[in-house]
Amino acid sequence: MKADSVIYVAGHGGLAGSAIARRLQAVGYKNLVTRTRAELELTDAGAVERFFAEEKPEYVFLAAARVGGILANMHYPAQFIAENLRIQTNVLHAAWRTGVQRLIFLGSSCVYPRDCAQPIREDYLLSGPLELSNRPYAVAKIAGIEMCRAYNQQYGTRYLSVMPTNLFGPADNYDLENSHVLPALIRKLHEAKQRGNAEAVVWGSGAPRREFLYSDDMADACVLLMSLPGAQLDRLLRDWSAPLINIGCGVDVTIRELAQIVGNVVGFEGHLRFDLSKPDGTPRKVLDISRISGLGWSPKIALARGIELAYGDYLERFARVESKRTAAFTEQGPA
Repeated sequence: MKADSVIYVAGHGGLAGSAIARRLQAVGYKNLVTRTRAELELTDAGAVERFFAEEKPEYVFLAAARVGGILANMHYPAQFIAENLRIQTNVLHAAWRTGVQRLIFLGSSCVYPRDCAQPIREDYLLSGPLELSNRPYAVAKIAGIEMCRAYNQQYGTRYLSVMPTNLFGPADNYDLENSHVLPALIRKLHEAKQRGNAEAVVWGSGAPRREFLYSDDMADACVLLMSLPGAQLDRLLRDWSAPLINIGCGVDVTIRELAQIVGNVVGFEGHLRFDLSKPDGTPRKVLDISRISGLGWSPKIALARGIELAYGDYLERFARVESKRTAAFTEQGPA
């Protein structure tokens, strides 16, 4: 990529997309193209075709997706598979039609089998049954990986799929019904502290192990991959069985340990009670990151420090706004 290359970041307002946009701007790329959902509905094939024909992006980061935690996946399985399939199909096909030079498709570590060996290597894809609680979403993302491979094979495109581990950071979703575990814990323990609660309830047993990566580290890896010399990228795509590379830190913690770290950062001093009636999901999920490490990348932000930064983002975007609303309600009474 050149400094003035036309780069489209799909999903620039979300957790992953905003991190990629920040990273691109930080290293000097000046011609970023973005659209909000109100400006461009990616499930609308005609609108996507017109956008690509008009803007002619040279490079595309496809970070737009319908995402959510266990509860959201269980409540809205049809939306999770249908919307993601439409987004992926529309963007990848329009990219090919308009001659996009390279595309990075962001998937998820949930594409791997529920009980596969750990750490999870890229070639474990399709080697066993998926976790039921998010299978529709995982199937959609697997289809995206296969679309990248198929377009590369048939049309000679350079489409690469990246599978990030559990991400967190600025622009995360803190809705308790739709968010992932880490942002949900930040909000839940912050609110428990604010209310002076003696305990806070955490879903599941606390025993499952998960890997977490700060979003800016993921973005750094994505920009590195998009910037690889053409011959090197072609060799990697040729040598790998699928155009797929994991992005993670290679270290996992239990959900109990995670909740304790979040509690320390937030300042919650009460008791953590684990609700065994709620699902745990996959027992363990930590990625083998030897492929991306071999390209010279490694994460820079440790988990506790990343949680501190994420908590600051939560306070800035949600907690302080809510405090102002509460103060106004107290002074004025209900509208």
